[in-house]
Amino acid sequence: MSTIKMSSNTRPIKSSRARRNPNPNWDFYRNGLPDDKVTKKSDSPPSYPRLPPMQIETRGMKRNKRSHINNKHIPASRPSIPPTYKRRRKEETQAHLQYGDNYPNHISTISHTSNHYQSHSSLDSSRQAVIPNHDEKDGHYIVKVGEILENRYKILCQLGQGTFGKVVKCLDRSTNRLVAVKIIRAVQKYRDASRIEIRVLNTLKEKDPDSVHKCIQLRDWFDHRNHICMVFDLYGISLFDFLKQNDFNPFPFNQIQHIARQLLYSVAFVHSLRLVHTDLKPENILLVNDYYKCIPSRRTPGKMKRILYESEIRLIDFGSATFDDEYHSSVVSTRHYRAPEVILGLGWSYACDLWSVGCILVELFTGEALFQTHENLEHLAMMEHILGRIPDRIIKQMCRANQLKYFKGNKILNYPNDETTKQSRKYVRSLRTLDEIIEPKKSPFREQFCDLLQQLLLYDPNERITARDALRHPFFYMSFDEEGRQIRQIY
Repeated sequence: MSTIKMSSNTRPIKSSRARRNPNPNWDFYRNGLPDDKVTKKSDSPPSYPRLPPMQIETRGMKRNKRSHINNKHIPASRPSIPPTYKRRRKEETQAHLQYGDNYPNHISTISHTSNHYQSHSSLDSSRQAVIPNHDEKDGHYIVKVGEILENRYKILCQLGQGTFGKVVKCLDRSTNRLVAVKIIRAVQKYRDASRIEIRVLNTLKEKDPDSVHKCIQLRDWFDHRNHICMVFDLYGISLFDFLKQNDFNPFPFNQIQHIARQLLYSVAFVHSLRLVHTDLKPENILLVNDYYKCIPSRRTPGKMKRILYESEIRLIDFGSATFDDEYHSSVVSTRHYRAPEVILGLGWSYACDLWSVGCILVELFTGEALFQTHENLEHLAMMEHILGRIPDRIIKQMCRANQLKYFKGNKILNYPNDETTKQSRKYVRSLRTLDEIIEPKKSPFREQFCDLLQQLLLYDPNERITARDALRHPFFYMSFDEEGRQIRQIY
């Protein structure tokens, strides 16, 4: 995406006797244009279109060859142009440099024979009109059903929208198959992130071309009207969308086990490539097929709940994935699935993904997110209420990192305090512990499931179970039916 960089308000001093070169050297401007010109960032050196020199006649200009200003190209019948009109011309030049010959149609050109000049208000609106007519104000692409992208993908409908951009359902006219196209916002930071995502997806495709490890496959990508577009196979809805459509009824026990095995298998593969996903959540786990049947709900008598026919999944959204030896941003993961080491500022690595997996599995079991909060101190208080007190060794690490802002004198969590609301105190007190949520004594499924969760939700990332070790847990060597009754032991 090209970005506009405005220079300072200082203007270069021009000599009154200087002549303008009719054929300027545009190569001079490749590393930045002076005096409010447009700077274009791209992977290759930009090439700017050659524009004719601006032929502007100022008031009082003599129309003869003896004038000290070279005005031989100015027709004698052209009226003088006031300064406000010259600014408009300058903005159009900027738009032309940014968009080339395809700059927006709603930016009109100046009529050299018009004697009517625009007001300041119309000039202000023209500055806002530099946004392309195929984009929204925030950079999202305006989806038009029937539009064909890259002369190949016909847009059928919009599937969803997020911070990064939009996802549309398309027909691939070359293969006559349905695909999903992710259209990134025309904002530089999202374009940069999408290029990193493409790099990660190409790595996954190279190491696992047949998608054995349940990760999404990048089929194609292209740049369309300053929007990077990525093409994927079309799958069903996400786990979160299915929960929402199912009135947040929990998944059957056997499907929780199946989803957990696939998710840990995908995470183990990603970690083997020295990648950390950093944004594991139900929204980023797609069902391959979302076909379901309806049965009576035990939670709400008189209502029906949906049961999937099959629970095969695909892990998606590698836009935040980070190689372990590269730069780590200070905050990662969506709030509800954020590990304690991230909140406490102790640094993070592969283990933060395993914490997210634990939160996801509890949500599949209960139908609700485990940590429903939007504030760090309350989040830590919920962790202590559900999982027990934060260990002293973690607090000592925070002492060395000078990150004790959430703790008070005797190294206990500073919650509640004078700023804590009554609603927050009441909500945290109402939470159940992990044992009360899972009730491990009721069945072998619950017992093994609770033990796995306790190892996934350990405070210390160095002691937290790895994805490969989690796949060897006894929980995955037992077979259960929908109600969690053990069918057989798998050796």
